[in-house]
Amino acid sequence: MTSPNLHFLGHASTRVELAGQVALTDPVLTRWVGPLTRVAPKPDVSAWTAVDVVLISHLHGDHLHLPSLKLLGKATRIVVPRGAGSWLARRGFTEVEELSPGQTITSGPMHITATEAIHSGHRWGPRLTHGPQSPALGHLLEAGDQRIYSAGDTDLFPGMADLGPVDVALLPVWGWGPNLGPGHLTPERAAEAAALLQARTAVPVHWGTLAVPGIHRTARMRQLLVEPPRTFAHHVRCKGLDTEVLHTRPGSDVLLPTREERG
Repeated sequence: MTSPNLHFLGHASTRVELAGQVALTDPVLTRWVGPLTRVAPKPDVSAWTAVDVVLISHLHGDHLHLPSLKLLGKATRIVVPRGAGSWLARRGFTEVEELSPGQTITSGPMHITATEAIHSGHRWGPRLTHGPQSPALGHLLEAGDQRIYSAGDTDLFPGMADLGPVDVALLPVWGWGPNLGPGHLTPERAAEAAALLQARTAVPVHWGTLAVPGIHRTARMRQLLVEPPRTFAHHVRCKGLDTEVLHTRPGSDVLLPTREERG
C-alpha cells in the first residue's frame, strides 16, 4: 500500500489521504474563528475539497467550527462524539454519525476508531453547563499496515500505550493563548505521548494558527506562535526516542519519510 499523504492546514486541521480516502480532522478554514483571528495563511480551497469524511474530536468552537463545516457542504459525512449528532443535524447537516471510544467505522478500505481523550467535551468549555456536551475523542485511522493517530485535544492517558505503535501521531503541542488550561498537552507532555504511542513519526499540531487579536503582537505570544514544535522536538531528542519529528508549518504538506528511509 502506498504511503499516506498529509497536509497540515493549521490548528488541529489536517487532510489525511489514506488508501484512496480523504479524511479531514477538525476543519478550521476561515479567517476568523469566533473571537480568534487566523495568523497563518488561510487554506486554499484545494486543501479541503473531495473529502470523504470529516472527523470532529470535540465540540469546542475551534474544533467543531460551523462556518467551516458549511464550506464543506451540509451533505458531507461528519463523524462526531456520541451525543452531538442531533445538535449538528438541527443545523442542517444531513450525514452525521456518532462514535464512542472504542467504536469503529469505515470509509472505503480505511478504518476509523474513536479513542479516549482527556479534555472538556462541553461546547462552551468547562465553566458553563448549558448547551450540548459529549465526550472528547481522538481517532485512529488504519488501512493495510498504516496507522495514523489524531489526538484532537487531550492530556496524557494510560490507554495511549495500547494504541501504538503508530506510523504517524498528530499531537497537539500548544493552543491559541498565552496559557494552557486542563486537558491539553504541553510540548514536554506531547513527547511523553510520542513515547507511549511508540510513534515512528510525529507531527506537532495545534500551534501557530489562531490567536486573540492584539495579544498575538506581544513578545510572549510571538514566541508561543513559533516555539512549541521546536520545544517538542527538543524533548523528544532528550528522551532518546526513535520518533522523527516532522516540524510542518501551517498550510504545508507533511514530508513523510518512506519506510525504507526510516530503516
